[in-house]
Amino acid sequence: MAEWILSQFPDSILGYVIIGALPLLFILPYALVTIYLEMKMAAHMQDRVAYMRTGWHGTLQPFADILKLLQKEDIIPTAADKFLFILAPYLVFIGTYATFAVLPFSSQYAGSELYLGIYYVIAVSSITVVGILMSGWASNNKWSLFGALRAAAQIVSYEIPTALALISVVMVAGTMNLQVLSQQQSGGIFDWYIFGGPFPIVKKLLLIPIMFVLFLIQLTASMAEVNRTPFDIPEAESELVQGYNTEYSGMKFAIFYLAEYANLFVVSAITVVVFFGGWASPFGNYLNSGGWELFWFVLKGMFFVSINIWLRWTLPRLRVDQLMYVSWKVLTPFALVCMILVGLIVVSF
Repeated sequence: MAEWILSQFPDSILGYVIIGALPLLFILPYALVTIYLEMKMAAHMQDRVAYMRTGWHGTLQPFADILKLLQKEDIIPTAADKFLFILAPYLVFIGTYATFAVLPFSSQYAGSELYLGIYYVIAVSSITVVGILMSGWASNNKWSLFGALRAAAQIVSYEIPTALALISVVMVAGTMNLQVLSQQQSGGIFDWYIFGGPFPIVKKLLLIPIMFVLFLIQLTASMAEVNRTPFDIPEAESELVQGYNTEYSGMKFAIFYLAEYANLFVVSAITVVVFFGGWASPFGNYLNSGGWELFWFVLKGMFFVSINIWLRWTLPRLRVDQLMYVSWKVLTPFALVCMILVGLIVVSF
């Protein structure tokens, strides 16, 4: 797809601009749908109706929210570092947006088929931490800085079990290329890595329990990385007023939340590619061509987005010491043990 676009604009930078802007065509409508989905799911779980008056069943409310944020006054504190204060939310969004470059939405479209795709995702997503720290420090507000430091500590801590879980699957698959990972699982649901992958039956049976544990580690750590309840202590409204983005208003405030929702899809998409076949149909070659690949990828991604929303409105928030305990004393040791077991299986078979 990228090569075709570039061929239409030879010797022009316009082709690269179009390729770089393509993820926005997905992120913006996705964010609107997810905001509506989250409010409705939360309301029904709490025996409420949520949006109802703005459009049919409140379907126009997310558009009204965006319009409201666009019209709000953009306030910058007098004592803030103006340049860094303005740059921070964009840096957070860039860290998330850059990961879309390697997501394989179908066999025909991936922005870039990097051979180090998983490594790239882990590396470039860390830019978000820099933006969060920058927002807290530049605000010249001690509470914002506390929230930023908590967020940075949390994200850096949970990147470790995430990386270990992904590396374990890479050891089995023999590739970091997300497109190749999807292709390896295209033989049907029982070729997905959550069910042992496309391997002989003995190897599959040995891998299935390990892969299930790795999936739970990845799912839990990904929720912590995007600051979702029960891991949302950096933005705990009742304890911190808001957190690292307390001093932000208007569109800059909205960019933080756009980045959060975009990142929510990214971590869900990585889970889909690594464990659940990516764009591959669960029925093998049936319904597995053209637009169907995009359909399966987005459907699976939205399923895990819904899981994150469901857990957010179900579980209570952890204390910060409990949050760190889960990462360093639960997820990381389990991930290390799983990686060792995967290594033994790969060497033995």
